[in-house]
Parts: sequence; C-alpha cells; structure tokens
Amino acid sequence: MKKGLSVVLRAAMAGALLNGAALAETTKTSNYAEHPEAGAVIEALGERGFDTDRVRRLLADAKRQDSILEAIARPAEKSLTWAEYSRIFLTDTRVEQGVQFAREHADTLARAEQKYDVPREIILAIIGVETSYGRNKGRYRVLDALATLGFDYPPRASFFRKQLVALFEMERDAHIDASTITGSYAGAMGFPQFIPTSYQAYAVDFDGDDVIDLVNSPADAIGSVASYFAAHKWQPGLPVAARARVDGDDYAALVKKGYKPSFTLAQARKNGVVAVSCEGDSLGSDYCFDLPADTSVAMLDLIGDDGHEFWLVSNNFYVITRYNHSELYAMAVLQLSHRIADALEARSL
Repeated sequence: MKKGLSVVLRAAMAGALLNGAALAETTKTSNYAEHPEAGAVIEALGERGFDTDRVRRLLADAKRQDSILEAIARPAEKSLTWAEYSRIFLTDTRVEQGVQFAREHADTLARAEQKYDVPREIILAIIGVETSYGRNKGRYRVLDALATLGFDYPPRASFFRKQLVALFEMERDAHIDASTITGSYAGAMGFPQFIPTSYQAYAVDFDGDDVIDLVNSPADAIGSVASYFAAHKWQPGLPVAARARVDGDDYAALVKKGYKPSFTLAQARKNGVVAVSCEGDSLGSDYCFDLPADTSVAMLDLIGDDGHEFWLVSNNFYVITRYNHSELYAMAVLQLSHRIADALEARSL
C-alpha cells in the first residue's frame, strides 16, 4: 500500500547481489537513537509537535532484525517462477476464505464497489493475498522493521526513514501505538498491509466510527483497498489480462518493455502476438480481450506448470502492480479474483 506500495515494499531491481552487498556492509547498531541518521527523524517529528524524548526512547528500544534484511534481499517475487508463486496463493482454502469473508461483509463490499467502482472480487483478492483475510497480518514489530530498514538497509534507507516518521504520525491520526503494532518485514500493517505513507494517503474510515483502523476493522480495510485502486486510476469494465498466442520471436521485444502498457494491440499483432478472443476460443474465455486495436497493453512471458504462458495485459493490470510492484503478484491477485467471483456466482452470493 500497499506500496503502496503493498502495499508490501519489494527489493530494488538490482536483486540479491546489491542487497547482499548492502547487508554485508551494515554495522549492527545497539541503539538506533544514536545512529547518525536518527537525529533527522527526531528533528522532523519535533517540528510536527511530537515528544522527542519519547521518540528517542522508542528508537533506542527498536531492535535490528537480521531476518528482515535477509527477507528483503530474497523476495518471493524475484526468486520464484509463476508456477511456484501461484501455488502459494491460488488454493481452494484461500478461495473458501474469500467466500466466507464476502458473505460476512457483503453490504460493505457492495458499498465500496458502488462508491469507488472497483469490483468486490478484486478487493477480496487483495486482502486474501496479503493476509488471508486477516489471519496473517505480520509477526514483526513495525518499529523494529522500519528502524532496521531505515538505518541498516542502504539501498532504501531514506524511504524507510520516511515510513518511520509516518508511523509516529499515525499514533496521533490513526490511534496506533508505535511501540507495539506488528506487521510485515517491510512495515506494512493490517488486513490490507498498508505501509505508513499509504495508510496516510489512501486509508479511509469506512465503518463510520471516526477512526481509520486497518488492523481491527474489516470495513475500513475494504474501503481503503477500493480507495487505493480508485486513486491509482482503476478503469471500471476494462478487462485486466488475456492469454496470447505468439508467432515468431518478435514478441520478445515487447516482453522487455515491462508490465506498464506502452504499445497497442495493433502493434502487438505486428510483432506476432494476438490476444485470445472471448468468442469461443479454445484457449479459454476466462482471460480474453475483444478490445479496440488502439488499446494500450503490455506483454508478459510467465513460466507456468506447462512452460511459457504468454499474456497481454491492460492498464488495470498495471494498477494492481501499484499495490505491489510485481507481475507475479498482480497475476495472483487477478486469478484469485476470478476464482472467488466464480465461487460467489455458483453460490448466488
């Protein structure tokens, strides 16, 4: 949220080599309040009216977690194939959990869908992939995670120090106790795993109690996921992805362009790539396009159980990647959303 990332943050494209080098160069810090960069964090919070003595005490109490540094150096999105990654998230158990969550929060999901024009199955899939509907909100103290990454992870240290400042701000604005709240190894929190700045920017009070609580309120989580997608320009009714057929080797040039749409369906066809049609195509109609030739798309080449899977994806796929910057993550969300939607339809929910 997240980031907002995912809203869980992932390692930079430099990969394990850069991350491993960064980990090797850090020096274990026994007291983060005495770190050379801590003064700027304390000063920034002091300027915002916070008790700097308390901030300093909490930073001194923060513990470096080597397991966090190891985890961010080897994220699953960078080390697994689509076949391996999909088996983690596309399970019957997770679908059933999604159906149950949808049944329990049907009115809230309908309200979010109406207000933000984001399908309920996408909202459900995000919460399902992130935390199995609140069953796994993270085991790390967020203070420890953000201090570890903000002071001992050079590739993204400034980013995580910004998250640390935002965490303290959320004590005042979201009734969060910075000394105790737990989350992911990247400091993401609650049902939808928002990092602090995403929490501040996109989270909403959707249950009407005047508190934005993504940790304990499923309603706030549902509304906040929808808010996040709407803010990132989700287009209602636009298909997310279609399987594709390729002819020749020119498709490789399109794959190299990444998952942000940068060419049209017409240009894809010139490179030998054609999206599966929704009109009775033998490859299946669950993932298909019948869109104008000038529609902007991107191309994926994923390694599934049966080898290469070719996909053309729309801007809505790119919107999913704004939650987590990974094509594997976005594909897992998409396919889980389809399975949940089918299960809800089968049960007339």
